[in-house]
Amino acid sequence: MPAEYPTTIAERVDHEIEIKRSRFICHLQPVTSVEEADAFIAAVRKEFWDAGHNCVAMITGTTGDQARSSDDGEPSGTAGVPMLEVLRRRGMTDLVAVVTRYFGGTKLGAGGLVRAYGSAVSETLDRARLVRRRALTRVTVDVAHADAGRVDNLLRDWASSHGSTLGEVVYGQAATLEAWVPEGEIDRLYADIAAWSSGSLSPVTGATRVVDIPAGG
Repeated sequence: MPAEYPTTIAERVDHEIEIKRSRFICHLQPVTSVEEADAFIAAVRKEFWDAGHNCVAMITGTTGDQARSSDDGEPSGTAGVPMLEVLRRRGMTDLVAVVTRYFGGTKLGAGGLVRAYGSAVSETLDRARLVRRRALTRVTVDVAHADAGRVDNLLRDWASSHGSTLGEVVYGQAATLEAWVPEGEIDRLYADIAAWSSGSLSPVTGATRVVDIPAGG
């Protein structure tokens, strides 16, 4: 299982650019399936029914293995393909882009259209909050309630500097703390937990899965 996966975005982003009086409005939406992407495309086309074109590019799948594009009436290869290339170049997946164009009266030519549709997607991505994806392994540790706050703070600081993220704390007879950790950092975490607790805590390694981590978080 690879450690790094393509990136996605946290929530919908819309952004408009204008080129020679033509308006290009890009709508970016994170999706979890092709069906969800199709529903978003249909909703945008319904909302912007009076536009000349609603061109599409989408990449889906954890590894970004499914892709599709549509020029929606623009000259072949001038809209959907350059939009898709931006998504690929930026390492994105589980994302659909729809660029709505209102014609401004001046033809842009094939090269101008390629640049316009690509720029609309690129500028909108610049405004998106990215979500990285990594294969991380679950590590849990049971801590006495009296020590839970201290160990949780130590674990939180540790996670922020070791490419890890924390899960929810579960309170039972003890407090169960959960961290999602890169495979190469598990031994380090075990050693640090031993140091924090003078060897009294016993972490447990669980399953590995793909976990979303907000970029910069």
